[in-house]
Amino acid sequence: MITAFPHFTRRLRPLIVSLAIAGGLLAIPARAETFSSAYTSTAEKDCRANATICKGIDGLIVRVQEDDLRRTVSIGRTAKQAEKEPATSQSFGPFNYTGDTIEWRRDSAGKPFATIQRWYLADNDDTDKDGRPRSAQMLVVTRLPPGAVCHVAYVDVKANPNANEVARDAADRLAKTFDCAKDKVSVVGNSGRATTLGLAR
Repeated sequence: MITAFPHFTRRLRPLIVSLAIAGGLLAIPARAETFSSAYTSTAEKDCRANATICKGIDGLIVRVQEDDLRRTVSIGRTAKQAEKEPATSQSFGPFNYTGDTIEWRRDSAGKPFATIQRWYLADNDDTDKDGRPRSAQMLVVTRLPPGAVCHVAYVDVKANPNANEVARDAADRLAKTFDCAKDKVSVVGNSGRATTLGLAR
């Protein structure tokens, strides 16, 4: 119909173009933030001061402490700062230790906002033929500054075949807004023996 009236078409063309542009802009979804990972080690050979101070990324250091076969891991710009964070007092009832690799979750600007680390918890109800407890494995998501450093989420490795992906998703969704003073650490994904041991006190 419009093509039959050239003068009408000319008058409508600016309006049609404007509406098309506006419609196109409205149709474009907001670009989701992209995340990435970097990795560092807490192996004794890669750390100093009796394996308690380890290099992180973006100027952060990792403070690893062990007391009565129970480990804590905290993070800060300095060892003194890391020592004051809530994570310094966050461990678990069973004897435990951590894996050597820390995964750092980074935002689209490359800034780290969370870590993921594997913990091994002694399970006294599951022993080998010599009576030694086997380890239940759990991924711990920890938030980073700005704000306090503390545990955010626990992911049971055995109960979740895609445990690494579950932990990354938890870090990306929860870490930045998690309030260490008010929020409760959550079990993400399927619960299992490791998370049961981890939450027991």
